[in-house]
Amino acid sequence: MPKSTQTSGSVPPMERLDLNRPVVDQIYTALKSAILGRELFPGQAVSETEIGHSFNSSRTPVREALSRLRDDGLIVTLPSRGTYVSKLSEKHIRSAQFIREALEIAAVSRLCQMGLTAEAEQEIEHALNGQRAAMKAGDRKAFRVHDDQFHAALAAATGLERLETLLIREKAGLDRLRALAITDEAHMGRLLCEHEAVYDAVKAADEARAVDELRKHLRRVLGILSQVFENHQDYFE
Repeated sequence: MPKSTQTSGSVPPMERLDLNRPVVDQIYTALKSAILGRELFPGQAVSETEIGHSFNSSRTPVREALSRLRDDGLIVTLPSRGTYVSKLSEKHIRSAQFIREALEIAAVSRLCQMGLTAEAEQEIEHALNGQRAAMKAGDRKAFRVHDDQFHAALAAATGLERLETLLIREKAGLDRLRALAITDEAHMGRLLCEHEAVYDAVKAADEARAVDELRKHLRRVLGILSQVFENHQDYFE
């Protein structure tokens, strides 16, 4: 952990757990959202005990949720020092971007060749409609959620279950950078237009256009990397 690591701060108040739903999933989702929303900032120490109190939960589901976040690269545990929200790594971001691009381009190529089912179109359009509503409301958090749903729907439409799992894991390395980049309605509008262009090309079975539109869209995140680093140097290793 770099010398500039911050250890102050506390876990933000969390919503009451719904005992009718998997507790681990709820804790994991809430903590991930807090990290992406910078309620838990890079370098901040996190405590199993404090998280358990925040959720009124036992340690076992907290540990499982932290394990999943560790697998995502969002937290790191250092022997004899504790657990921290991980800092951003330019090397890791570029690696995750390379893998994500390869996987998603393969996915849209497959979809252009096999076509979309009515169910797949419904899921994709639901995500796009969610983005439109979030943009209109100025809700960046909801916009990110529906952004993720759009990409997940494309992956799910291929029928390759492992592909969706791999994409979710690789995207985790980019999620915080994306969250820092979505700053205003104009930016959300550009992302939405890019999603619509990809979807239109896939529906038209125009593989070359779909691949080109998707590649430009996915590389946008690297285009803002230097700007994010300049504005938030303390968030990086």
